[in-house]
Amino acid sequence: MAVPSYKSYLIKCLKFNTKAQDDVWAVENSGVYLLAHTIQVASAEDKNLIVSNMGFYGVIQYIWDLDCQKFTISVFRCDWIDSTSSLKVNELGFTLVDLSKIGHRNDQFVMASQVKQVFFVDDLMHRGWSMVLSMPNREYNDVIGDDVIDDVRIVCEPFTRGMPNVDTFDELAGEFRSQNIRYGCEDIWIE
Repeated sequence: MAVPSYKSYLIKCLKFNTKAQDDVWAVENSGVYLLAHTIQVASAEDKNLIVSNMGFYGVIQYIWDLDCQKFTISVFRCDWIDSTSSLKVNELGFTLVDLSKIGHRNDQFVMASQVKQVFFVDDLMHRGWSMVLSMPNREYNDVIGDDVIDDVRIVCEPFTRGMPNVDTFDELAGEFRSQNIRYGCEDIWIE
């Protein structure tokens, strides 16, 4: 049985790529974060079970669409970072990961709808480590409280204050366009 494989997947207005696709393009969309609710032993001395949250960071290797006859499930096969030795927080509070140390090899799959997109940036102060960054969630608030569309103000904290203007002039097409607007954010497979 053949399973359809894809290089990119668009879900919840976010485009996810495989690592192989990121290596070809100048963008990075293969980093993911999963917050899992787990039951674990409190400590080596205390054998009582506790419920806690654990975060997992990974890189998408494959994007598959599993056909279950009555429905389909979109899954990512990821290389997850070893949470015990490849994860730390630096003195400024940023999460750092060592992307070369892969762990959790028995649990590589995650549903596409369960992850949050993150970006890994090389940390120049800590060789071999990458800083984990994520875009803030966009929140759309109606300031006045009525349903008049003219009164709606979009509130979105910028990723950084030094971002260039996204409105560019395309010299080849000779037209003015905005590159950061997405309409109709439904799930889309990109072959």
